[in-house]
Amino acid sequence: MRFATIVGAFVVGLTIAAAPLSAHHGWGGQGEETFTLSGKVHTGVSLAGPHATMKVVDDKGQVWDITLAPSARTDRAGLKEGVIPVGAPVTIVGKRNSDAKRFEVKTMRVTHAGKNYDVYPDRL
Repeated sequence: MRFATIVGAFVVGLTIAAAPLSAHHGWGGQGEETFTLSGKVHTGVSLAGPHATMKVVDDKGQVWDITLAPSARTDRAGLKEGVIPVGAPVTIVGKRNSDAKRFEVKTMRVTHAGKNYDVYPDRL
């Protein structure tokens, strides 16, 4: 009985520890080519969730989902909530989603007002 309890607790612990990994946004669904997008901030940086996010609208009115690094890493890069105001021009460098119907970029760099926020400098 004691052995079953220990094994059960171990399995529950592994399940809880693995849950955040299932929410991780890897690079597998992104294209191979580096992609650059210029536009204006539609929705500011959010550090909620497993990865920071923001939305950018391009000159044709298309709103793009911008997936940044994990929140702590994005914050360490200096890209914090409120640093870039809504409506501000930005340039995004990253990998576009491999599905052309999805307007999403997994981002390596955000540039605003001449400042680079390198959230994945090792990928540039």
